[in-house]
Amino acid sequence: MDISVVIPLLNEEESLKELHDWIVSVMQSNSFSYEILFIDDGSTDKSWDTIKKLASINTNVRGIRFLRNFGKSQALNAGFAKADGDVIITMDADLQDSPEEIPELYNLINSGDFDLVSGWKKKRYDSVISKNIPSKLFNWAARRTSGVKLNDFNCGLKAYNKIVIKTIDVYGEMHRYIPVLAKSAGFSKIGEKVVQHQPRKYGHTKFGMSRFINGFLDLMTVWFISRFGRRPMHLFGALGVLMFIIGFGFAAYLGIDKLFINPTGRLITDRPQFFIALATMIIGVQFFIAGFIGELILRTKRQQQRYYINEEINTTD
Repeated sequence: MDISVVIPLLNEEESLKELHDWIVSVMQSNSFSYEILFIDDGSTDKSWDTIKKLASINTNVRGIRFLRNFGKSQALNAGFAKADGDVIITMDADLQDSPEEIPELYNLINSGDFDLVSGWKKKRYDSVISKNIPSKLFNWAARRTSGVKLNDFNCGLKAYNKIVIKTIDVYGEMHRYIPVLAKSAGFSKIGEKVVQHQPRKYGHTKFGMSRFINGFLDLMTVWFISRFGRRPMHLFGALGVLMFIIGFGFAAYLGIDKLFINPTGRLITDRPQFFIALATMIIGVQFFIAGFIGELILRTKRQQQRYYINEEINTTD
């Protein structure tokens, strides 16, 4: 199979039929073999009924329905697990991503020049204050922190070589950082393509300003995992050694001063250096313990189910 189109969605019943017909038109005009995977992330409208109708008339449509809303990352993870195409295209269900971009994205991946190609909505139709400016700040911080030189980490329109999505693990709210996760896994051929961004035609956005706050927090998580996820003791141990050395230095100074320089002076416990020494040595020990616990968790962790599927259509294990 040439292409799998993975579409996570939440309450997008109005746009699904139009999006399906648009994708099918593009696939047929380019003679692609394809599948469309709709992942219903706990919709409360008639999105799932629409998906079932589409699947009944088009056997290339596959559907996954979560028991409740688990988040976009979990929806993508479920779609990636079921995708069979050589090239996987992800897009949002709100018609703001154009299926007309699919052939060029496919060719970029199929050529072997790229493992992953991310869309760049250079011209946006979103609110400047609530979305554009925060998005620019977020993308700048993501570039500086991750080292991945992309202009638009948040763009839902991306293309992947199949091996990428079968290797990386998308969890939490890490869908924004799939290129960073891919780079951390060893996929260095990451590209970017300017794509058309369209005004929202139906409904309203499901993401508020909180996504940027969560995004920055997730960025710190990605930074930590990419650098110390396999060796947490290297970070916590180094901090522990530093804090313990500082504390031991103050303690040694107090001891030498009391024994040899000013034995009749005030008590050690009356001096602020004593509390600095005590606090820093305790913190140093705590960092060491955190590092050891991190190493133990890393070696004993088990895969946990992060979402629960209610129904599936035309899917196989």
